[in-house]
Amino acid sequence: MNVLLKKSLSFTASAIIAGLSIGSALGQAAKVVGEKPAFDDLPSPEFSGGKQKAFKPKDWLEIETKLRISLAPEPKSKTCEKLTVKWYIAVKNPEKNGSMLLLTKDIEHVNVPLEEDIFCSVYLSPASIKRLTGSDKGGKNAVAAVGYEVLINGEKVASETDKFKVGWWNAASDKISRSDSVPLLNKFQTPFSNMWWDRYAEVNESAK
Repeated sequence: MNVLLKKSLSFTASAIIAGLSIGSALGQAAKVVGEKPAFDDLPSPEFSGGKQKAFKPKDWLEIETKLRISLAPEPKSKTCEKLTVKWYIAVKNPEKNGSMLLLTKDIEHVNVPLEEDIFCSVYLSPASIKRLTGSDKGGKNAVAAVGYEVLINGEKVASETDKFKVGWWNAASDKISRSDSVPLLNKFQTPFSNMWWDRYAEVNESAK
């Protein structure tokens, strides 16, 4: 599958380097250094309290990246008011061998701390994994590539990918097509919403 993606995607624009600096509308220079995205299968969490019900936890797929944000001059709040992460996930198409679906989601984050490591994430539910793989586990096996872009004040300030060239999601190909049949979810749309709170950038729930 990876060889197929390499051969089928043609890149007409130069790669955008993570950590690109821009001037914001407020006269600030914004810099975001982003790491390559990583992904892992996570079982549904079990919580105690109230009436307990028996169930067998299934797997979610969590995709995340670590960002470090700088603004110059630095505001007194030491936070970035808003930023958007645009996610691009290429998955194997279960209904057509040799082709892929491109899943996308824009997630707006608010009050993001400056000059410290902060994580942003996106998720596939167990139902989506079942649709893609025919199994309740192994969501990682359905993923061909993961990429993202970071925007501040509507300007792209960073982008990265776990493989291939940055921008592969914009390339024309008859082997990959955009789809919303398998939804990507932000952290607040999952049972992990209140877990590891200080690790992740806060999601703007009103914008989801």
